[in-house]
Amino acid sequence: MCLATQQLSKQLLAYEKQNFALGKGDEEVISTLHYFSKVVDELNVLHTELAKQLADTMVLPIIQFREKDLTEVSTLKDLFGLASNEHDLSMAKYSRLPKKKENEKVKTDVVKEVAAARRKQHLSSLQYYCALNALQYRKRVAMMEPMIGFAHGQINFFKKGAEMFSQSMDSFLSSVADMVQSIQVELEAEAEKMRVSQQELLSVEESVYAPDFDVAAPQINRNLIQKAGYLNLRNKTGLVTTTWERLYFFTQGGNLMCQPRGAVAGGLIQDLDNCSVMAVDCEDRRYCFQITTPNGKSGIILQAESRKENEEWICAINNISRQIYLTDNPEAVAIKLNQTALQAVTPITSFGKKPESSCPSQNLRNAETEDDKIVSQAAVRADDADELIAPGTPIQFDIVLPATEFLDQNRGSRRINPFGETEDETFPEAEDSLLQQMFVVRFLGSMAVKTDNTTEVIYEAMRQVLAARAIHNIFRTTESHLMVTSQTLRLIDPQTQVTRANFELTSITQFAAHQENKRLVGFVVRTPESTGGQSLSTYVFESNSEGEKICYAINLGKEIIAVQKDPEALAQLMLSIPLTNDGKYVLLNDQPDDNDGSPNENRGAESEA
Repeated sequence: MCLATQQLSKQLLAYEKQNFALGKGDEEVISTLHYFSKVVDELNVLHTELAKQLADTMVLPIIQFREKDLTEVSTLKDLFGLASNEHDLSMAKYSRLPKKKENEKVKTDVVKEVAAARRKQHLSSLQYYCALNALQYRKRVAMMEPMIGFAHGQINFFKKGAEMFSQSMDSFLSSVADMVQSIQVELEAEAEKMRVSQQELLSVEESVYAPDFDVAAPQINRNLIQKAGYLNLRNKTGLVTTTWERLYFFTQGGNLMCQPRGAVAGGLIQDLDNCSVMAVDCEDRRYCFQITTPNGKSGIILQAESRKENEEWICAINNISRQIYLTDNPEAVAIKLNQTALQAVTPITSFGKKPESSCPSQNLRNAETEDDKIVSQAAVRADDADELIAPGTPIQFDIVLPATEFLDQNRGSRRINPFGETEDETFPEAEDSLLQQMFVVRFLGSMAVKTDNTTEVIYEAMRQVLAARAIHNIFRTTESHLMVTSQTLRLIDPQTQVTRANFELTSITQFAAHQENKRLVGFVVRTPESTGGQSLSTYVFESNSEGEKICYAINLGKEIIAVQKDPEALAQLMLSIPLTNDGKYVLLNDQPDDNDGSPNENRGAESEA
């Protein structure tokens, strides 16, 4: 019983480690079995005590009777037999003595030998008979003592068990019985529900089982943000030959996953963020669609089993590529983004979705307050991370977020030409700006923040963005040109010269370079929301030069904005900045070497104007 209870306790604890395909309600069972394991351990203690007591009071007396008393009688019997044999031999010698007197000496020796043999036989017989007589009493004691020990051990076992479990176990066992009864009731209800469901499913028309039964007017859900089902994947086996493989696909976050038959988990097939999807004609197969990567390379080609599945997969991938699954209410955003069926199935390419400007706020705090807060270099006490950035805030790793682009379109922001052509009046300040400074940067990430009262929020955003990139193995970045003017901060594609993002300097409330990694720079942008409030976002970049130069340029642009209403102050500020050969203002640490050491001599008239 000790060994059995020990094994039972181990098996009860091992239940939670079993890999059940369906684990509904196992939490209650596991906790109950844990309690039962504790009870079994306590029973094992009682069984251990009982086993020790039975060994001392029952088993030991029986062993002693068998190995001591019975063995002693058997040994004495053997000794008596030996003595009898010796006596018989001596008597045989005595019987063969001759009648002649000259053999008196031999006769005397034989008589002495007979006498010694008889004495020895008599002594062994007495010991043997005494042991036999004593055994008649010892055998009765040897049977009674073990039973007395067995009875006392069992009585003590039951007494201790009653004291230990009589009160605590009653309530527990009753609750377990109630739980088992409730589970049985749930089982009956579930069985009835499944029976009704089976009847309803089997009562439909057989046409429902056809793959494309509603091809004429399929009911398509265009607001999906996740999708799962079987698709046919096209694989190239040669230059012109292809094969199709039917696999189970599902979306998880911003990824398209595939799980072959028999596999315990799915594998990554395609990163869907900023991808484009469109229906294609493929060989002699219907309902095919192609996923294209953000850089324009052809991705994978999949085939759905029906028109409904084909369009729902296209809509779902389209919604996921816009990253609306990262918003607070993705379903509402999906409904806005898919107002018509035509919008849902229209291919959306990555180069055609770049907003030229982001409608910065025009009703922020006055320039003096911004200037005082930005140029102040006093140390600010760092708040806790939760006070700076809400826990679980999503991080955007691409500068263009199609979900927010849709909202920007509703606010009236301008759309750019997808071929890189811009109208002359797109940025009228580009030619007349008093400050133009270009930096080569790589966008690392952006995220919403809760405050812009301290630069610590920028440092915390840098930490979280870099940590997220390391965790998710996101190392690829796109190089861009960051143009700082006296009015705006523009992010330009170096290949197409298309403006990917535009920020008014008045909407930038904080900016700072990393204290240790000087190439990291970030800034906080305040933008209005449709609800009337304002939102704060931190953008993090990595530059080829020191981030302090970018911060200096932004600070200089904000100073120009602050003194534009005062011509004298503006002239004094401009006189303190050197000029390039073409008349543009540059940073003090980037001034050209060929302006003969007197950069301010050639611009007196321009400053006065």
